[in-house]
Amino acid sequence: MQFEEFAREHLPSLVRFAAVLTGDRELAQDVVQDALVRAHQRWRRVAAADRPELYMRKIIVNGYLSWRRRWYQRSVYATADVTRFREPTAPDPAWRIADADQLAGLLARLSRAQRASIVLRFYEDRDDDEIAAVLGCASGTVRSHISRGLSALRVQLKEGKESV
Repeated sequence: MQFEEFAREHLPSLVRFAAVLTGDRELAQDVVQDALVRAHQRWRRVAAADRPELYMRKIIVNGYLSWRRRWYQRSVYATADVTRFREPTAPDPAWRIADADQLAGLLARLSRAQRASIVLRFYEDRDDDEIAAVLGCASGTVRSHISRGLSALRVQLKEGKESV
């Protein structure tokens, strides 16, 4: 089995395993990525193992334990200039959640066909013919759904700003 084939087949289960191991999905993805890089470097040895997926889990566990050791050994240095920490350097993730919640509320007020058309167009990046095939209607109907849906969204946003 080639490395790419192995990685495609086992990646979801390796990430799930690492997520349970680490308790953090992002850290799990990092640990699996590091493990895959190491496995790729010595793929002949990994592929020759009786059960390569278990060998990968061993690499993941060792990488996680090594990461934990490195994390505890990091040094923290004090800084005299704390003013730079007063302003946020990254956007507040709560805004992203609030925006997603607002978008879900706005989309919920559209008809199902309008909502499906808009999601397929702007989230899935589908063209009129593909959307028409999914919805079982004509391309002109898709354009109508999108046009009317966007108009309804604009009205909802305008009304929301006026009430604030």
